Amino acid sequence: MTNPQTVNPIPKPSVPAPDILRCAYMEIVVTDLAKSREFYVDVLGLVVTYEDENAIYLRTLEEFIHHNLVLRKGPEAAVAAFSYRVRSPEDVDRAEAYYKELGCRTERNKDGFVRGIGDSLRVEDPLGFPYEFFYEVEHVDRLAWNYELYGAGALVRLDHFNQVTPDVPRGRKYFEDLGFRVTEDIKDSDDVTYAAWVARKPTVHDTALTGGDGPRMHHIAFATHEKHNILYICDKMGALRISDRIERGPGRHGVSNAFYLYILDPDGHRIEIYTQDYYTGDPDNPTVTWDVHDNQRRDWWGNPVVPSWYTNASRVLDLDGNVKELVKREDKSEMDVTIGADGFSYTREGDDEGSYKGEASKGFKLGNSL
Repeated sequence: MTNPQTVNPIPKPSVPAPDILRCAYMEIVVTDLAKSREFYVDVLGLVVTYEDENAIYLRTLEEFIHHNLVLRKGPEAAVAAFSYRVRSPEDVDRAEAYYKELGCRTERNKDGFVRGIGDSLRVEDPLGFPYEFFYEVEHVDRLAWNYELYGAGALVRLDHFNQVTPDVPRGRKYFEDLGFRVTEDIKDSDDVTYAAWVARKPTVHDTALTGGDGPRMHHIAFATHEKHNILYICDKMGALRISDRIERGPGRHGVSNAFYLYILDPDGHRIEIYTQDYYTGDPDNPTVTWDVHDNQRRDWWGNPVVPSWYTNASRVLDLDGNVKELVKREDKSEMDVTIGADGFSYTREGDDEGSYKGEASKGFKLGNSL
């Protein structure tokens, strides 16, 4: 069944889109600030830039802007902002004009909505997500040379967001109009799109669109330098007797080619620890399309994906702080078409045992279609 939104694409505004540099930070609401601090600081090693009784501002070791994550205390766990840095102060103005022409609700704060960030625009975007655009920022010490601070599982950069939306093709066009490049996607033989990865910086993605009931936040991802950093985090969580918060992995993605680990914070917000994807900065960088029935797309080793990874995600807030209502995905879901009664996915449609068939079994190709 085709989602009715696909016949109602988001129009491209006549005014220029803002020049977006990268995903910069996320503001999330947590219900217990002390427990969240223990998880993000004591377990994951993020650096505290500032904290008070209501919020904690955290950054990765190689970041020079004020923060990559804001933990704000509140009654219900949710996401308050997906925030992007733009190239110039004028691009904040361009973002405001762009979203006003789209008919989106916008709010501008010359002093910033959070500490350490200046003139900012927040919007409820056409997909229902709370987005922010800013240029002005307070600089802090980049700790890249402070090796005495690096733990074995050091998180060095914010890498990307991942968003759940019911109509991925509609979202894909919206992001392309906004200036993002599609680096990879997942489709089936009926041309149903299940997911798409879009980028502004020269990596695989700044955000991804995962098909499902939305708007919701699937995960926020922090990068490490090496695979062994991720393995250490697994060992540490096991030693602390919190291995039940390891939801999936460690493993190697087919999509993005990155090594990964998915873990859950005390409120159930999903965090990915991520490393070793590839460069995508050339203007003719080809899109990689994966067959939804290729079980190597999500895990290169062919391990099954736990159902919670497909079904669970964090709710998002509107600009008034209220939880957004969900729109149901009408197209078939990735989990429905790839996971059988035994919980395992299969390599090709009709290949119930998932047997390997050499080159003919590879479910991806370069280009824009299957």
